[in-house]
Amino acid sequence: MSELSKGLQHLQQRIRQTALTAHSNPDAVQIIAVSKLQSLEKLQAAYDLGIRHFGENYLQEAIGKITRLKNYPITWHFIGKIQSNKTRQIAEHFSWCHTLDQLKIAQRLNDQRPLYLTPLQVCIQVNIDNEPQKAGATVEETETLALSIQAFSNLQLRGLMCIPQAEASPTETQTSFYRLRKLLNQLQKHPQLQTLDTLSMGMSADLELAVAEGATFVRIGTALFGERHP
Repeated sequence: MSELSKGLQHLQQRIRQTALTAHSNPDAVQIIAVSKLQSLEKLQAAYDLGIRHFGENYLQEAIGKITRLKNYPITWHFIGKIQSNKTRQIAEHFSWCHTLDQLKIAQRLNDQRPLYLTPLQVCIQVNIDNEPQKAGATVEETETLALSIQAFSNLQLRGLMCIPQAEASPTETQTSFYRLRKLLNQLQKHPQLQTLDTLSMGMSADLELAVAEGATFVRIGTALFGERHP
């Protein structure tokens, strides 16, 4: 058994055990393989093991992989910082974008999404801990932004995403995930936002905390591929 296969098996066990303990459905949690700085060979090996969702942070690196793996039915997720001059390529090449936090970026993604593609699936990145250096809409801004995004025909708002504080304790991290879940529940009470169904939260080190709080996407790099080597 390869190291990648062992890593995936262990990862699936972690998700399953946590979900069952939380009395939730393990099959509702989807793994996004964070493939930045990973070789095409590793991506192909992960695909052969059944992974279909891949997340990329660096746009130019991602475009190269997407182009070379165009014959693979992969769902590509953009999970990096969005710059205005990058929106066209995101709109043209990805199925999901998890880091939307500004109306002007939503407008650009909507206008630049090719009409022959299905709407771009998007999550609002929420700065759940109000960190001044971190991207993301504030909790207070999120509902207004969500309602504005709903007006765009080439985007489909699916839910929320967050990245907790890097140095937080497990209790603090779980509180952040809890707050994001409560925010999603609050948004779902609005007549125009009842279809929201996605919580993108949790990475290799804290995925149990995220799954326990209802994550539907976990973004996993190290626990699957091992340490990255630039």
